[in-house]
Amino acid sequence: MAVPLVTEASGIVSVRNSWWIRLIVIAFISGAVSVIWYTNSFLTERFTETTRNRAEVRLALYTGHILSELQRTSVVPLLFARDPALITSLNSGDFSATSQRLISAQDEIGAASILLLDATGRAVAATDRTQIGSNHSTAAHFVNAQRSKDTVFTLAENPKGGYEFTYSRAVLSENRLAGVIVVGAELQKFERVWAGISESVAVVDSENRVVLTTEPRWRGQMLGDALAGRPAPSALERAFQATADWANDPPDAYVGGKAVMRNDARIPFRGWRLVSFTTYDSIREKVNTVLALEIMGFAVLLALIFYVLSRRARSQSAVFRRESAELRQLNLRLQREIAEREKVQKDLAVAEQTLAQSSKLAALGEMSAAVSHELNQPLAAMKTYLAGARLLLQRRRPEEALSSFQRIDDLIERMGAITRQLKSYARKGGEAFEAMDVRASVSSALSMMEPTLRTRSIRITRMMPRTPVMVQADKVRLEQVIINLLRNALDATKDVSEPQVEILLTVGDTATLAVRDNGHGIADLDNLFEPFYTTKKAGEGVGLGLAISSGIVKDLGGRLTARNAPGGGAVFEVQLPILSEKTQAAE
Repeated sequence: MAVPLVTEASGIVSVRNSWWIRLIVIAFISGAVSVIWYTNSFLTERFTETTRNRAEVRLALYTGHILSELQRTSVVPLLFARDPALITSLNSGDFSATSQRLISAQDEIGAASILLLDATGRAVAATDRTQIGSNHSTAAHFVNAQRSKDTVFTLAENPKGGYEFTYSRAVLSENRLAGVIVVGAELQKFERVWAGISESVAVVDSENRVVLTTEPRWRGQMLGDALAGRPAPSALERAFQATADWANDPPDAYVGGKAVMRNDARIPFRGWRLVSFTTYDSIREKVNTVLALEIMGFAVLLALIFYVLSRRARSQSAVFRRESAELRQLNLRLQREIAEREKVQKDLAVAEQTLAQSSKLAALGEMSAAVSHELNQPLAAMKTYLAGARLLLQRRRPEEALSSFQRIDDLIERMGAITRQLKSYARKGGEAFEAMDVRASVSSALSMMEPTLRTRSIRITRMMPRTPVMVQADKVRLEQVIINLLRNALDATKDVSEPQVEILLTVGDTATLAVRDNGHGIADLDNLFEPFYTTKKAGEGVGLGLAISSGIVKDLGGRLTARNAPGGGAVFEVQLPILSEKTQAAE
């Protein structure tokens, strides 16, 4: 029977402990809320007072700056009104150096602008030269300066927006009005300086009209209207604003929908006042920082209490251990993936090196095929000349044989030049450019083709201008292009009963050399200039002639085109820039 009693007593003690624990927790939370409330009220009042004092100090500095700028600018018209040089310029009408004199003075005194008006109100000199010649006869600064013998301050609206602050004074010569000097005060610079501070600043005149401000939309309005001109907040925004400012006194005003603190300072000039509006953001941030620390401390204490009262930490620790084990497994998996990726990158680098080597071998094969293609024609011509020289020697005609040997020597020189030019082609062009006549290149190419032309019954028509057609080109490479075009024309007319080839050279904006045949035409114009593209049978060509020729013409600054003629056959045109007389003189 004792066991139930003990159990009942234990339950009673447990219930009592539960109530005490609840009371302790409730008391702790109530004390924490009270401390936070008092801290918020106390710090808000202190920081608000500090912020207001700082704002008043800034206003005093701003007021001194404005007053100093106005006083410094007000002295300038008096000095200029007594300047003999300006008086002499107004009397003589010579203002050639007056504007420069005013610009130099502006740099020294830092005025916004300086304007010199003659007796009629016309601007005769100014630091802003665009105003010279403008009429100010009805302007307030001109009219008021005529009526007074002292320096006159004028506040006028600027057509571009804002206000102009000017001091003007009459310039007298022998007690006669010679002109008016107008000096602008650089007060707009204070707006730019104030704009870098986290508060709104405005200068209002005696009528409470905003003349200087960091808020452009206020300029020219009454201050009360400027502050009232804000959109009405919604119910949600009002509730949020009231919650955010729950510990603050009612704000002085609202700027941009934010509650602000207003501070005024009097400027001892024409009843002006300087007004600043400082937001409570900085105050709220400082207070919230302290409150956050307090709340964090109470939260830590409350967490310790709950930790003592509960044993959930053990289960959490077990969860953390499981998560740590999973993270280690993920880390190992990630390391394996990184190792595999590094291996793939190494394999890719090896593949890139292999591909580069294959590209080099392909280029070497292309160059070998090009050399073979370009040397076939000179070798065929040399074979023909050797056969002719042998026959001439057998007939005891050595002088004519020597002529054949000279041609063979020229062909050997040309083979060397072709080899050099092919190397230059592999390096994207050479530099052996000179002024030359295209007609001479055509004649030289036909001379090279002479042995081949003798073996064919073909009609060649050549139409050339009487005057030289000068271009800037490489002689050997241009002849190489012409020979390739002629050889293609001969190959295209093999199956034609009456083969014809026309060579036409015309001069316009460019020098155009056209080679036309009456062959079968071109079936695929799109791939015609691609390397190794050919319509010839195997062993008759490798398809490099037109590709090489197109590259040569591009290096010479021209272009090579092809088309099918309306009457049949193909037409190849080489267009090169004309070498004008001015270009030749420059060369």
